Amino acid sequence: MQTALVDRARRGDREAFSVLAGGAVDRLYGIARLILRDTELAEDATQEALVRAWRDLPSLRDVERFDAWLYRLIVRACADVGRHRRRWRAEITVLPTEPAEPDRASELADRDQLERGLRRLNDAQRAILILHFYIGLSPSEAADALDIPVGTAKSRLHYAIEALRAAIVADERSPVGAREEGRMA
Repeated sequence: MQTALVDRARRGDREAFSVLAGGAVDRLYGIARLILRDTELAEDATQEALVRAWRDLPSLRDVERFDAWLYRLIVRACADVGRHRRRWRAEITVLPTEPAEPDRASELADRDQLERGLRRLNDAQRAILILHFYIGLSPSEAADALDIPVGTAKSRLHYAIEALRAAIVADERSPVGAREEGRMA
């Protein structure tokens, strides 16, 4: 069904593209949010990727690879938006109240530690990690999405994991005050 929609959209059918975009927008935004670490920049990158998708869709040669092509577009849009990135700033999000659950402090601490580690990586490192672990792409699928050779994707994934580990270890070693000062700077 998706290939039929892609084919119709390639021929200029706006409704078909709207259905495709509607099905992909949350996924693309999630990827952009994880790469850029900023909601406004992620929205900009998602919009840019969808505009590029509509504009460049007629040049898509293989409709079967539409999803990989979209991933490539969002990663490129993130790189473009990231070049013009504003300085990181703290964001406060009010979460809805949920029913009482068992204490998940250690889960939150782990997630916070992972978040701090990801912040220390560059966009290319975050992109390969997100495509592999968050989206669930194999290294060859991630290579296709990033338009790089499979060996390069495997290498980037390896070095990104090592960089994330090193960032987490460095974060554990730094005093809490220094971490907080680093965020303010």
